[in-house]
Amino acid sequence: MLRDTDQNMLKSGAKRNARHVLLGGRSPVGLCFLALSASCVPAGSATRPATAAAGPGLSSAVLTQAPLPQPEPLLLQPIAPDTAMAMNAAIPISAGFNPPARPFSVGTRAGADRMRSIECLTTAIYYEAASESEDGQRAVAQVVLNRVRHPAYPASVCGVVYQGSERSSGCQFSFTCDGSLLRTPSLTGWARARRIATAALSGSVYAPVGHATHYHTHQVLPHWAPSLIKSAVIGAHIFYRWNGGWGTPAAFRQAYAGVEPLPGPKQPQLVTLPVLTETPIQAQIAAVLAAGPIPPSPPLLKPTAAEAAPEEVLAQPSASKLPDSQVLEAWRYSGMPRDQVPPEAK
Repeated sequence: MLRDTDQNMLKSGAKRNARHVLLGGRSPVGLCFLALSASCVPAGSATRPATAAAGPGLSSAVLTQAPLPQPEPLLLQPIAPDTAMAMNAAIPISAGFNPPARPFSVGTRAGADRMRSIECLTTAIYYEAASESEDGQRAVAQVVLNRVRHPAYPASVCGVVYQGSERSSGCQFSFTCDGSLLRTPSLTGWARARRIATAALSGSVYAPVGHATHYHTHQVLPHWAPSLIKSAVIGAHIFYRWNGGWGTPAAFRQAYAGVEPLPGPKQPQLVTLPVLTETPIQAQIAAVLAAGPIPPSPPLLKPTAAEAAPEEVLAQPSASKLPDSQVLEAWRYSGMPRDQVPPEAK
C-alpha cells in the first residue's frame, strides 16, 4: 500500500510525464546528480543506514513487492561499431533521481579478506578500464561496489567481479572469461588501479554514476541496454541503473558479507554425463543367463600312454660336431677377463 506522500508524488509525477510509472519506468521526479565532475566522499563521512529513503515517489514497502531483477550476460547486438555509437548517442541521459551511493568500507576486517577485496577490485579496474582516466576507473570501481550492495548480486567484491566466470558466455565482466587475464599488467597501470581500488574500499564515492550497476563501451550495444536507465557517460563507458524501484537508493540494502572468496575465475562447470546402467559385456551376460541354465562342461579326457610319455631329450651335440671357429687367432680371447686368458695368448 502506498503512503499518502507516495500518492501525492505519483500524482505530481504523472502530470510531468505520463510515461513515468513507479516500478516500470523512470523515476518520476528528481534533481540531476549526473554532473561530469568527480565528487569524493571522505572515508570518515557518516554513512546512511541501509534503510535509506527510496527517493521521490517510492517507499521501501513498495520496493519489496517488485520481483528481483536477474543479471544478464553481456550479449551484444550484431551491429557495426559506428552503428552502435550512433544508437548509443541517440539514447538520452536520464535526469531522474540518482543521488551518490553511500560510502563503502571494508573496515577493519581480517587481513586476508581485505587483501582479496583489494586484489579483485584492482583487477576489475585494470582490465576493464586500464586506458581510461582516473575518473573512468573510479566509475568502474563504483559500479562493482554498487553491485555488492544490491540483492541481485553476490555480497562480496570478488563474488561480484567473477560472477558467471565459470561460463564462457555468462560472465558479468568480460575480462574474466575472454582470456584477458593472460595478459601481464603493466606495473604503472596496476599501481594506479590498486590505489583507486583501495580508496574506493575505504569510503571514496564517485558521485556522477550514482547507483549505476551496468556499463559498456560506446562501440557496442548490449541487448539489455534499452531496458535500463542511461545514467552517465564517463570516458569511453556508458553507465546504466536498473529501471523502476530496483534502481533507487532503497534497493541497495544488501549487507556486505565480509568474507571474500579466492580471487580468480571460477572453475568451469562440469557437465554431468548420463550413468550407464549396464555395459555391453553385462548385456551379453544377461542374454546368456536369459537363454536358460548353462550346461556343465564335459569331463577332462585322460591322455594316452604315448601322449603321457615324456619327450625324448636330445643329446647335447659333441664338441667334435661343432664347426671350426672362424675368429682370427689374434682376436680369439678379445673381451675375456685377463685372468682367464691362457698364458700363451697374453
